[in-house]
Amino acid sequence: MRRLLAVVAAGLLLVIALAGCKSLPSELSAGPTAKAKAHTTATAKSHKAKAKKPPAATHPATATAATGGSGTLRVLVEPAAGVGAIDKLITGAKSTVDLTMYELRDTTAEDDLAADAKRGVDVRVILDAHLEKSRNTATYDFLSGHRVHVTWADSGVTYHQKTLTVDGKTSVVMTLNMVSEDYAGTRDFAIIDTRPADIKAIVATFNADFAHRSVTPPDGADLVWSPTNSQSSILAVINGAKQTLSVENEEMGDPTITAALVAAAKRGVDVKVVMTAESEWDSAFGQLTRAGAHVRLYADSDKVLYIHAKAVDADAGRSDQDLFVGSENFSKASLDYNRELGLRTTNSAVISTISATLASDYAGAKPYSAS
Repeated sequence: MRRLLAVVAAGLLLVIALAGCKSLPSELSAGPTAKAKAHTTATAKSHKAKAKKPPAATHPATATAATGGSGTLRVLVEPAAGVGAIDKLITGAKSTVDLTMYELRDTTAEDDLAADAKRGVDVRVILDAHLEKSRNTATYDFLSGHRVHVTWADSGVTYHQKTLTVDGKTSVVMTLNMVSEDYAGTRDFAIIDTRPADIKAIVATFNADFAHRSVTPPDGADLVWSPTNSQSSILAVINGAKQTLSVENEEMGDPTITAALVAAAKRGVDVKVVMTAESEWDSAFGQLTRAGAHVRLYADSDKVLYIHAKAVDADAGRSDQDLFVGSENFSKASLDYNRELGLRTTNSAVISTISATLASDYAGAKPYSAS
């Protein structure tokens, strides 16, 4: 997850599209390890992920943008907040725990899930198998050996979603993977959501995904799902901005999103983009800066903050403020093909916190300069 692998096998002729996070698997369909000796000894380095590009597809004609909602939401800003609040939800579960996770390599969380199952909580976990099976296998084997109902997500689809639901009452919609080695140095957000409409939609989708049934995820109050309404929802936030736009993402590989940010800058919106440097996005950065957008970057180094968050903040502090935050990266794979979950909200407290974080990150980064 954390860093891009330096070696790519020579002669590889697969056409690939960025799948949405930072883990390039050594294999796409790894089988189980010979023995899961231990969920406690996973030491694989994290790095950036790419996926095979699926056959040509388009956004569903019926996709509509999630409307900005407000309500019972609370934001955790990582790494400062830590994952204690998430751990507390898991250990405090009374009846059910549902977890969909792209990467799960956190022995505290794994032990807590196992302890829940041992005391009779119905614990269900979906792990990505398309890109992260080899990295998730030790966790899968540990959980399945400790009474947890764990299943691999459909292998033909990248499950980049990161969502926890406890007792059918509280969901945590995250930009972060539950990988303990990444917590300390990575910018991420987690939204704790108790809106009944959202929880009902998340649980319904989880039930279908866990049973490997086809589903069109319900929108709930303000949910942003891939591959249904994510691009339209993110575009609605960008296109609706009147004065300011602040953006963080791990990728800048979707031409439609880039074009919308360019158009916003050209119509006079103060567009600020903060990311971790990656030469693959230089073309998009060039388009943005030529249009008048302000792009600032952090070096891809363990010594500085890694921008893994995915957020678009429009007109913070104004009456028409709007925010997207979720697991979706700005790539065609993430928006068109993956299972992803985010939300769109006008909640003042959430926007104020995320806006201040984006501003601080922007101040600490260096302006992009074409080499």
